[in-house]
Amino acid sequence: MERTIDRALADLQFNADGLIPCVAQQHDTGEVLMLAWMNGEAVRETLTTRRVCYWSRSRRSLWRKGETSGHVQRLIDFRYDCDGDTVLLLVDQTGPACHTDRANCFFRAVRDDGIATLSEPAATRE
Repeated sequence: MERTIDRALADLQFNADGLIPCVAQQHDTGEVLMLAWMNGEAVRETLTTRRVCYWSRSRRSLWRKGETSGHVQRLIDFRYDCDGDTVLLLVDQTGPACHTDRANCFFRAVRDDGIATLSEPAATRE
């Protein structure tokens, strides 16, 4: 497995900050959950443990999804695009993916009459 991980890391095109954008998608429904960033260490940890790890740009450290919330992402499939500059993770999400307690981070939509909020946080739902 180490050789496979090393090959994948060699294929990936990290930006000048050593990061690559990563889309997380629920494996069984196709729902796009979130966009985050990974560095080489996060990629390696994710592939090794099968538990998704990102790079937090604000904290400037590894961010193990669900470490404090319990809303973990278990890796089902690790994919990258034809240019090697974007990662797609098919995951099994436990709980909401968004820090706002919504199922996904894409809950705002631009409409002709303004910005619509598509879902409420789980804590406010009845």
